[in-house]
Amino acid sequence: MMSLKVISRLLEYPSEALWQHRDELIVALEQADELPVTSAVQLMMFVREYLNEDLLEMQAQYCELFDRGRATSLLLFEHVHGESRDRGQAMVDLMAQYQQQGLQIDCRELPDHLPIYLEYLTALPLEQSREGLNDIAPILALLGERLIQRESRFDVLFELLLEISNSALETNHLSGQVAAEARDDTPQALDAVWEEEQVKFFADEKTCDSEVTAHQQRFANAVVPQYLNLDTVYHSGVQK
Repeated sequence: MMSLKVISRLLEYPSEALWQHRDELIVALEQADELPVTSAVQLMMFVREYLNEDLLEMQAQYCELFDRGRATSLLLFEHVHGESRDRGQAMVDLMAQYQQQGLQIDCRELPDHLPIYLEYLTALPLEQSREGLNDIAPILALLGERLIQRESRFDVLFELLLEISNSALETNHLSGQVAAEARDDTPQALDAVWEEEQVKFFADEKTCDSEVTAHQQRFANAVVPQYLNLDTVYHSGVQK
């Protein structure tokens, strides 16, 4: 799935190599047939416009958008498991799937990083790739809506991923839900998270439980909860 592979590259941290090979991406997309013509053109326009920007500026914007706060994190399990222990087992299971397909990742990379997951899907038959996208459709839809409301160009890529997946997910409610969320990338929200982590680190569980609880309640609304229940987000009888 060439379109999926290109989107995977576009969601990685901007690199000089990507900028140097932009013409090759366009040529590859011209030969892809996973998307309707209008959507394929939309993707090619994204490539042309995005890779025509200044690389250093795009690197800065990328970090600001995807590495600041959890709401738009590209780490998939961040939106499902957060910091729970379940995340570790989910990582192990995902790595096992990668290894079955012969995909080896750098030890510094996390297996639930969206570009890596998309790279894995490109190694599967078409229907299995679509099933893999369908499994994460609720996350893609939520991220896409957050990017829309942050006026980011990247929302187009998430819209196209949902289109490739043929997802039956209902998303009408997301606009209001996201609009009601508190931003978690503001200086105040980031400071609150830092202060809370400091308290957790230094607190003595035997003597400071009440102090930690009070502190957590104090900042309870500073950061938006990011966790999705993938078993309940589908409607119309469609289940994960």
